Amino acid sequence: MIYSPLFDLLIHFLMLSLLATGGAITLAPEMHRYMVTEMGLLSDAQFTASIAIAQAAPGPNILFVTVLGWQAMGPMGALATTAGVLIPSAGLAVMVNRVSHQHADAVWMRALRQGLAPVVIALMLATTWILSEQWWGEPRVLLLAVVSAALVAMTRLPPLAMILAGALIGGFGLLDSV
Repeated sequence: MIYSPLFDLLIHFLMLSLLATGGAITLAPEMHRYMVTEMGLLSDAQFTASIAIAQAAPGPNILFVTVLGWQAMGPMGALATTAGVLIPSAGLAVMVNRVSHQHADAVWMRALRQGLAPVVIALMLATTWILSEQWWGEPRVLLLAVVSAALVAMTRLPPLAMILAGALIGGFGLLDSV
Protein backbone atom coordinates (compact mmCIF):
# COMPACT_ATOMS: atom_id res chain seq x y z
CA MET A 1 0.00 0.00 0.00
CA ILE A 2 1.29 3.46 -0.91
CA TYR A 3 1.54 5.95 1.96
CA SER A 4 -0.57 9.07 1.51
CA PRO A 5 -0.19 12.00 3.93
CA LEU A 6 -3.66 13.20 2.89
CA PHE A 7 -5.24 9.84 3.74
CA ASP A 8 -3.29 9.78 7.01
CA LEU A 9 -4.66 13.25 7.83
CA LEU A 10 -8.23 12.08 7.13
CA ILE A 11 -7.86 8.95 9.27
CA HIS A 12 -6.30 10.90 12.14
CA PHE A 13 -9.13 13.45 12.14
CA LEU A 14 -11.74 10.65 11.88
CA MET A 15 -10.32 9.15 15.08
CA LEU A 16 -10.04 12.54 16.79
CA SER A 17 -13.67 13.28 16.04
CA LEU A 18 -14.78 10.50 18.36
CA LEU A 19 -13.00 12.26 21.26
CA ALA A 20 -14.59 15.67 20.66
CA THR A 21 -16.45 15.96 23.95
CA GLY A 22 -17.18 19.64 24.34
CA GLY A 23 -16.64 20.54 20.71
CA ALA A 24 -13.87 20.30 18.16
CA ILE A 25 -11.83 23.08 19.77
CA THR A 26 -11.08 20.77 22.71
CA LEU A 27 -9.08 18.66 20.26
CA ALA A 28 -6.71 21.51 19.41
CA PRO A 29 -3.86 20.19 21.63
CA GLU A 30 -3.93 16.81 19.89
CA MET A 31 -4.28 18.46 16.47
CA HIS A 32 -1.26 20.61 17.35
CA ARG A 33 0.76 17.59 18.44
CA TYR A 34 -0.07 15.76 15.21
CA MET A 35 0.14 18.61 12.67
CA VAL A 36 3.04 20.59 14.18
CA THR A 37 5.15 18.25 16.29
CA GLU A 38 4.68 14.85 14.67
CA MET A 39 4.05 15.58 10.97
CA GLY A 40 5.58 19.07 10.59
CA LEU A 41 2.68 20.17 8.39
CA LEU A 42 2.41 23.57 10.13
CA SER A 43 4.57 25.74 12.36
CA ASP A 44 3.41 26.86 15.81
CA ALA A 45 2.64 30.30 14.42
CA GLN A 46 0.66 28.92 11.46
CA PHE A 47 -1.35 26.64 13.73
CA THR A 48 -2.24 29.43 16.16
CA ALA A 49 -2.98 31.91 13.36
CA SER A 50 -5.24 29.39 11.63
CA ILE A 51 -7.34 28.98 14.76
CA ALA A 52 -7.42 32.73 15.39
CA ILE A 53 -8.53 33.50 11.82
CA ALA A 54 -11.23 30.84 11.90
CA GLN A 55 -12.56 31.93 15.29
CA ALA A 56 -12.69 35.58 14.19
CA ALA A 57 -14.57 34.76 10.99
CA PRO A 58 -18.34 34.46 11.00
CA GLY A 59 -19.60 30.92 10.80
CA PRO A 60 -19.45 27.72 12.81
CA ASN A 61 -16.75 27.16 15.42
CA ILE A 62 -15.58 24.08 13.54
CA LEU A 63 -14.30 26.32 10.74
CA PHE A 64 -10.84 26.19 12.34
CA VAL A 65 -10.54 22.52 11.34
CA THR A 66 -11.06 23.45 7.69
CA VAL A 67 -8.52 26.29 7.92
CA LEU A 68 -5.93 23.95 9.47
CA GLY A 69 -6.42 21.45 6.64
CA TRP A 70 -6.20 24.20 4.03
CA GLN A 71 -2.98 25.60 5.54
CA ALA A 72 -1.44 22.13 5.67
CA MET A 73 -2.46 20.63 2.31
CA GLY A 74 -4.64 23.05 0.37
CA PRO A 75 -8.24 22.35 -0.69
CA MET A 76 -7.92 18.56 -0.35
CA GLY A 77 -6.48 18.99 3.14
CA ALA A 78 -9.43 21.20 4.05
CA LEU A 79 -11.82 18.54 2.77
CA ALA A 80 -9.97 15.76 4.63
CA THR A 81 -9.92 17.53 8.00
CA THR A 82 -13.51 18.76 7.73
CA ALA A 83 -14.91 15.39 6.66
CA GLY A 84 -12.77 13.65 9.25
CA VAL A 85 -14.24 15.69 12.08
CA LEU A 86 -17.84 15.97 10.84
CA ILE A 87 -18.71 12.44 9.70
CA PRO A 88 -18.12 10.45 12.92
CA SER A 89 -19.27 13.17 15.29
CA ALA A 90 -22.50 13.77 13.35
CA GLY A 91 -23.36 10.07 13.41
CA LEU A 92 -22.48 9.76 17.08
CA ALA A 93 -24.47 12.90 17.92
CA VAL A 94 -27.60 11.46 16.32
CA MET A 95 -27.24 8.21 18.28
CA VAL A 96 -26.47 9.93 21.60
CA ASN A 97 -29.39 12.31 21.11
CA ARG A 98 -31.79 9.39 20.70
CA VAL A 99 -30.46 7.59 23.78
CA SER A 100 -30.37 10.73 25.94
CA HIS A 101 -33.99 11.57 25.10
CA GLN A 102 -35.11 8.01 25.83
CA HIS A 103 -33.26 7.94 29.17
CA ALA A 104 -33.27 11.63 30.15
CA ASP A 105 -34.32 10.96 33.76
CA ALA A 106 -32.11 7.94 34.33
CA VAL A 107 -29.53 8.17 37.12
CA TRP A 108 -26.77 6.90 34.84
CA MET A 109 -27.53 9.63 32.28
CA ARG A 110 -27.24 12.37 34.91
CA ALA A 111 -24.01 10.78 36.18
CA LEU A 112 -22.65 10.68 32.63
CA ARG A 113 -23.38 14.38 32.10
CA GLN A 114 -21.84 15.33 35.44
CA GLY A 115 -18.80 13.14 34.77
CA LEU A 116 -18.14 14.67 31.38
CA ALA A 117 -18.14 18.25 32.70
CA PRO A 118 -14.62 18.06 34.26
CA VAL A 119 -13.31 16.34 31.12
CA VAL A 120 -14.56 19.19 28.93
CA ILE A 121 -13.07 21.78 31.29
CA ALA A 122 -9.70 20.00 31.28
CA LEU A 123 -9.71 19.81 27.48
CA MET A 124 -10.49 23.54 27.24
CA LEU A 125 -7.63 24.33 29.66
CA ALA A 126 -5.25 22.18 27.60
CA THR A 127 -6.33 24.07 24.48
CA THR A 128 -5.70 27.39 26.20
CA TRP A 129 -2.26 26.18 27.30
CA ILE A 130 -1.23 25.09 23.79
CA LEU A 131 -2.53 28.23 22.06
CA SER A 132 -0.94 30.63 24.55
CA GLU A 133 2.40 28.87 25.00
CA GLN A 134 4.27 30.91 22.39
CA TRP A 135 3.37 34.19 24.13
CA TRP A 136 4.39 33.35 27.69
CA GLY A 137 6.84 35.93 28.90
CA GLU A 138 5.06 38.76 27.06
CA PRO A 139 3.87 41.13 29.82
CA ARG A 140 1.14 42.65 27.67
CA VAL A 141 -0.34 39.24 26.93
CA LEU A 142 -0.31 38.39 30.63
CA LEU A 143 -2.02 41.71 31.39
CA LEU A 144 -4.70 41.06 28.78
CA ALA A 145 -5.27 37.52 30.08
CA VAL A 146 -5.60 38.66 33.71
CA VAL A 147 -7.99 41.49 32.81
CA SER A 148 -10.06 39.15 30.61
CA ALA A 149 -10.26 36.49 33.33
CA ALA A 150 -11.30 39.11 35.89
CA LEU A 151 -14.02 40.44 33.58
CA VAL A 152 -15.37 36.94 32.98
CA ALA A 153 -15.36 36.16 36.72
CA MET A 154 -16.82 39.44 37.97
CA THR A 155 -19.23 40.62 35.25
CA ARG A 156 -21.87 39.31 32.91
CA LEU A 157 -20.20 40.96 29.94
CA PRO A 158 -21.08 39.08 26.74
CA PRO A 159 -18.14 37.15 25.26
CA LEU A 160 -18.67 38.91 21.93
CA ALA A 161 -18.10 42.28 23.62
CA MET A 162 -14.81 41.02 25.06
CA ILE A 163 -13.72 39.67 21.67
CA LEU A 164 -14.57 43.01 20.06
CA ALA A 165 -12.65 44.88 22.78
CA GLY A 166 -9.63 42.61 22.27
CA ALA A 167 -9.78 43.15 18.50
CA LEU A 168 -9.91 46.92 18.96
CA ILE A 169 -7.07 46.89 21.50
CA GLY A 170 -4.93 44.81 19.16
CA GLY A 171 -6.01 46.64 16.02
CA PHE A 172 -5.12 50.04 17.43
CA GLY A 173 -1.91 48.74 19.01
CA LEU A 174 -2.95 49.93 22.46
CA LEU A 175 -0.79 47.33 24.22
CA ASP A 176 2.28 47.82 22.04
CA SER A 177 3.83 50.24 24.53
CA VAL A 178 3.20 48.02 27.58
